[in-house]
Amino acid sequence: MSSEHSTSSTSLQTNKFSDKIKIVLQYAMPKHAISRLVGKLAAAKMGWLTTKLIDIFIKAYDINMSEAKFKKASDFTTFNDFFTRELAEGARSIDADASVLCYPVDGAISQQGDIVEGKLIQAKGFNYSLTSLLGGDARTAAPFQQGKFSCIYLAPKDYHRIHMPIAATLREMIYVPGELFSVNPLTANNVPDLFARNERVVTIFDTEHGALAMVLVGATIVASIETTWAGTITPPAGKDIFRWQYPAKGVDAIAFEKGDEMGRFKLGSTVVSAFAPNMVKFAPDAGPETVTKLGELYANLVTEKDQ
Repeated sequence: MSSEHSTSSTSLQTNKFSDKIKIVLQYAMPKHAISRLVGKLAAAKMGWLTTKLIDIFIKAYDINMSEAKFKKASDFTTFNDFFTRELAEGARSIDADASVLCYPVDGAISQQGDIVEGKLIQAKGFNYSLTSLLGGDARTAAPFQQGKFSCIYLAPKDYHRIHMPIAATLREMIYVPGELFSVNPLTANNVPDLFARNERVVTIFDTEHGALAMVLVGATIVASIETTWAGTITPPAGKDIFRWQYPAKGVDAIAFEKGDEMGRFKLGSTVVSAFAPNMVKFAPDAGPETVTKLGELYANLVTEKDQ
């Protein structure tokens, strides 16, 4: 065996061992307590220390602040303000084609495809339940059975506001308690039912073309999940599932145009979207690791010719 091959094999074994340790620690660590502590620190106004931490974060993750409305670390009073920073006008454009859905976030696709027998793909060898993802009620999941799904991961460097991929009216919001595992590729490949076991906020919408679900998945040190209509949903964390119903019409209906902001993460995570059958078709060249940009082509609406 050559020395190069031996070195490569040893390095691979070391990496695998390191990955196993990271996964074991994910199970063992007090994820909720750590996440809530980080959340309090991220919300604190600490003056020069906050500015210093933001500066370090910008450099560590090579964040493009030229896209932000406020561009200097000193422009933000808390780390959360920085993390949920607003984009500068014109930094993203929303695809105006009525036959197109636009990406709801900056990030990268983890998996996307068909919902088969009520299952979504998490990673090679791992599937998870649509019904469990949406809070455990088969009636909530029914409109999406045999439809399509897409899972987009937001890295720490990404813009962390979530926007609507299509015009829609809110029908229901569901808070689902759960774990707070990290949602990076390592845990996606090693923790079964990751997205259906983590704490999450499920939002169900009606569109002119079928039902849409957008699931905002919590993760380790995700200090908060918010929506534009209800504010902070978590924390505090709970042990029970909560559901809110919304009117489809009238002055109290909550309607969105394509590209409207609908929520935000404080300290990163994942958005899983589910679509009704025969509603959308994804670009054939988009799949795992495809980089997404808010407003760009996400999917085309299915026409009678496509069916």
